Amino acid sequence: MDEMQEPLFTTVKLEDFVPADHPLRPLRLLVNQALKRLNGLFSTIYADSGRAWIAPEKLLRALLLQVFYSVRSERMLMEQMRYNLLFRWFVGLAIEDAVWDHSVFSKNRDRLLEHDVVEAFFTEVMSLADKQGLLSREHFSVDGTLIQAWASHKSFRPKDGSDDPPAGGGRNADTDWKGKRRSNDTHESSTDPDARLFRKSRQSGAILCYQGHILMENRSGLVVGAVVSHADGFGERASALRLLDCVPGRHAKTLRADKGYDMRDFVRDCRARKVTPHVARNDTHQGGSAIDGRTSRHTGYGISQVSLPAKNVPLAECVKLTQGGWKDG
Repeated sequence: MDEMQEPLFTTVKLEDFVPADHPLRPLRLLVNQALKRLNGLFSTIYADSGRAWIAPEKLLRALLLQVFYSVRSERMLMEQMRYNLLFRWFVGLAIEDAVWDHSVFSKNRDRLLEHDVVEAFFTEVMSLADKQGLLSREHFSVDGTLIQAWASHKSFRPKDGSDDPPAGGGRNADTDWKGKRRSNDTHESSTDPDARLFRKSRQSGAILCYQGHILMENRSGLVVGAVVSHADGFGERASALRLLDCVPGRHAKTLRADKGYDMRDFVRDCRARKVTPHVARNDTHQGGSAIDGRTSRHTGYGISQVSLPAKNVPLAECVKLTQGGWKDG
């Protein structure tokens, strides 16, 4: 009978289990450099109570893994941490170290958000990339996606309480909204009031969701800005302008985007910011495309449209990963 006999002692290190060419190796170096530069911020956050027994650096590394591998909940993330040696190595846990409970994320999230730790970490990563000459300062792409809210259609009820479930029915009582008009003006989710009922297209069903928006520089395909907005039909363009306003410098820039951004007010606002809108033309739109000869006559515009699908792959994948990483169960 084949049985495994474990040695009493071993000299193998976690490092030995990670292939030399694994993509997480250079990422871990970059992450550790950025976290080292945040040491002063961490000391300020925990000045009164002292450092937490779970270092904030470990929490951030773990959350990065959740995004990289689309782990759908923090509970599942910690399960992976128990037996996944790659995860332990990246986070900085030794083989014999105990794994913290998933509730630690909930207890520490407010503190990290209050002190803008995630934004500071993102800024440090961008600074390191910029020092290596990886970032373009002139050419950008923008894209967005719907982020499904952690709320069901049953929770979408009239704001005035006229459709409250019957006594004793509970939160999951049967709800029949067939033939009833439901809109964000009159209804809201009882479990996630900030979520909005929105559909991506006429062919898709409406869902309770938010909109996520990402700005990518075109040299290396690195994300340089990200925001979340209400899903209201205007969020994509308003958020794109907000992201552009965060790009340093008043020099001329270009912005590549899909047909959803081909609106006259957006094109006008881009030009007012010295940003040439390399937006795909939507000639089926009422009134025609907002992109005229001032933009389309230039060679750069044609090149941007030909390479749009291929160049936007990193951006689309990042949006998908972000969508998967933000959901928690």
